[in-house]
Amino acid sequence: MTNNAKVNDQWHWLVDMVQTIEVGLVVLDKDFNIQLWNGFMENHSGITFDTLHNKNLFEQFDSLPKVWLRQKMESVLLLKNRSFISWEQRPFVFQFKNYRPISCRADFMYQNVTLLPLTSHAGDITHISMIVYDVTDVAMNRQQLKTANDNLERLSQIDDLSQLYNRRHWQICMQKEFDRHHRYGHPTSLVMLDIDYFKNINDNYGHYAGDKVIQTISHTISQSLRGTDFAGRYGGEEFAIVLPETSIKNALFLAERLRQKIAQTTFIFSGSAIQITISIGLCEININSQSSEQWIENADIALYEAKRKGRNCCIQYQRPKAN
Repeated sequence: MTNNAKVNDQWHWLVDMVQTIEVGLVVLDKDFNIQLWNGFMENHSGITFDTLHNKNLFEQFDSLPKVWLRQKMESVLLLKNRSFISWEQRPFVFQFKNYRPISCRADFMYQNVTLLPLTSHAGDITHISMIVYDVTDVAMNRQQLKTANDNLERLSQIDDLSQLYNRRHWQICMQKEFDRHHRYGHPTSLVMLDIDYFKNINDNYGHYAGDKVIQTISHTISQSLRGTDFAGRYGGEEFAIVLPETSIKNALFLAERLRQKIAQTTFIFSGSAIQITISIGLCEININSQSSEQWIENADIALYEAKRKGRNCCIQYQRPKAN
C-alpha cells in the first residue's frame, strides 16, 4: 500500500469517527462561520452540514446565548486557551430536545461544552472547535439527589404531627433572630401558647383525638402567620412563634386574633363537639433579655400567668418591680 493510500485510509477513518462519535463536534472560523457540523449535531438539530456550511452560527440559531457565547469564543481566540462550559453554569448552549427514556423528565438536553482554539501549520489561531457532550443523565441524577437531600433536610426540621418546625430547628431559627435583633435593634416578639385542659381531651376522647386537636391548632397557626414569622411545636401541646419586626403591641394584636379564632372553632370528633381554647404568653426582646434562653423563660412566665388567670387569654410579660 502506498503512502498516499495509507493517508487516504487514515483520513477516511478520521472522518467516519468524527461523524459517528456520540459527542457534538463543531468547527467555526474566526468569523464564526460553520466549517464542520458532525452527525451528532445533525441528528439533534435536524439540520445537515451542507445546509449550514459557511453560514454564521449565530444567524442560524437564534436560541443561542449570543452575547455571552461570543464573548467566551473571543476570549478563547485571544488567549489561545480552552474554555469549559458546565451544565451547572448554563443547562445548555444548543437548545436540543431530550430524547432520553420517558423516565428522564428533562425537556432539553443538558450539555457540557468545551471550546478549543485550533491552529494552522504556521501556529496561528484560525478556527475554534466546540465539543458538545450530552450530560442529561448526570444532570438529572444530580438534581434528583439534590431534591432528595433537600427533602431529607426539610424532614429533619419538621415535627411529624404538627408539620411545624420541630423544637430543635425552631430554636436554631429563634437564636438567629435573637442575634439579628442585637445587631440591628429591630423589635422582635415571642409568643408561647398552650392548649387549655389538653389532658382532659386525651383522657375523655383518647390520644388520637388529642393528636387531631394538635393538628387543628397547628393548621390554624400556620394560616395566621405572615411570611416572616415562624412557628414550632415546642413540646407536647405547647407551641412557640417568633414575630420578627413586631413590637409587643402588634404581637398582642396578632395573638389575640389567633386566640379568638381558635376559641370560635368547634372540633368534631366521633360525633362529639370539643371546644378548644389556648393560653398565650408574650415577650418582646428588650435590654433585659441577655440571652435567648431568658427570652423564652420570660414568655413562659407570661404563659403561666395566663393559665393562673383562668386560661383562654393573652398575657404580656412584665418585668418584676424592684422592691
